[in-house]
Amino acid sequence: MLNDYLKYYMNPSAIFGTKMKLKYKILALLTLIVIALDQATKSMILEKFGLGMTLPIIPDYFNLTYVQNRGAAFGLGSQADPSFRGPFFVVVPLVALISIGWVFRKLPDRDLKMSSALSLVIAGAIGNLVDRLNLGFVVDFLDFHWHWAYHFPAFNVADSAICIGVGLLMLDLVQQDKKSNPVKKGA
Repeated sequence: MLNDYLKYYMNPSAIFGTKMKLKYKILALLTLIVIALDQATKSMILEKFGLGMTLPIIPDYFNLTYVQNRGAAFGLGSQADPSFRGPFFVVVPLVALISIGWVFRKLPDRDLKMSSALSLVIAGAIGNLVDRLNLGFVVDFLDFHWHWAYHFPAFNVADSAICIGVGLLMLDLVQQDKKSNPVKKGA
């Protein structure tokens, strides 16, 4: 009985239907997981931390620190006039999501790497867009540093998904380039 239950509920076709193309199942699953994890962790930070509050997790290397990012990646554009910044950081992600969605539709159904990569980018963009629409800023909290001297800008789960997705896209491009331009021995 338990095996039947697990077979049914661990089967993506049972959850998303059998007629849905694999790439759309990947999109739905990764998007749901990333957005749920992203919003849950941000909600925890908003609930438990005051702005700027830091909780060392690995002393001298990693903290949870509540930061409000009003700009783009790494806070770029955060000093821009709010009347420009607000609409800009909502419109640009929407245009990016539409563009990525168009590319996603053109993918072959069984291209797991590209489907996963673009799904992670889409999920991360949506996660941060939800923050901008609801709060006017993005909640960042993952704070890596080296003995407090060298800090990487704080980021969140959505940012991580975007970076992993972009990394997979770059890896795919390099692999495609190697396939189309094989290195000739002795040349």
